[in-house]
Amino acid sequence: MQVKGLSNVVAIEAGRSHSLAVKQDGTVWAWGSNSNGQLGDGTTTDRNTPVQVSGLSNIVDIAAGASYSLAVKQDGTVWAWGKNDNGQLGNRTNINQVTPVQVSDLSNIVDVEGGYNHSLAIKEDGTVWGWGYNGFSQLGDGTRESHNSPIQVPGIGSVQAVVAQNDFSLALRKDGTIWGWGWNHSGQLGEKYFISTPERITDISDIIAIEAGYARSLAVKQDGTVWMWGTTPVQVADNTISIGAGYGHTVIIKQDGTLWAWGQNGYGQLGDGTTIDRNTPVQINRGE
Repeated sequence: MQVKGLSNVVAIEAGRSHSLAVKQDGTVWAWGSNSNGQLGDGTTTDRNTPVQVSGLSNIVDIAAGASYSLAVKQDGTVWAWGKNDNGQLGNRTNINQVTPVQVSDLSNIVDVEGGYNHSLAIKEDGTVWGWGYNGFSQLGDGTRESHNSPIQVPGIGSVQAVVAQNDFSLALRKDGTIWGWGWNHSGQLGEKYFISTPERITDISDIIAIEAGYARSLAVKQDGTVWMWGTTPVQVADNTISIGAGYGHTVIIKQDGTLWAWGQNGYGQLGDGTTIDRNTPVQINRGE
């Protein structure tokens, strides 16, 4: 189903119950739940059609956290709005914001990611910065102290991609290795139960993309194969160029342009015309 009133879109993101899109002109549009101001239109009114996020232009990257939103401008600054009870907006307060505010003391950013209630960003120099909730060490600074402004994640550089999940974080370095930190309750970070600073996830390398859902990590290798774990990586697909993960389901695009999905399907989130869970990938009709 096509989203009404939206065209010329170059990027999309989905939070827990809201969605974001960037248009070619650098504006950001949002729809869905707005109870915490995560749509950024100056209200807390839910929207079932897209509304423009107030006061934002020249946007090159977006991220949707659980109930908040992030955006990167062409000048490398980061802007945030929505829920802020754990400082996930990074503006040195814990007050919700219904319109975008600038994340404090952060510049030269090329990528942002929003988790349940913590945020990550990559600078041009390959360093990683985090802010928000840190009760499971998902900020990677060796503590469990939350921060409402950005801090540098120590001991890791040359990073090209990050993922912020509910209670853990992943980073992909330019050498193709994956590093992780936070709560490792299902083995998605390796073997230790808690990892308070970044550690390499062994037994997998030559990675070009990473993703994560609840209690699981995923990666695409240079050869196009997809690997998923807690604990021990197993191959689940091949010939893949793009990957996305929800709470309990995963979607990939293959080199031939076909769409495949697997995992939980109780609400039809796999798009295969059923509500049957799938433990192996099934091809999805893209409705073209």
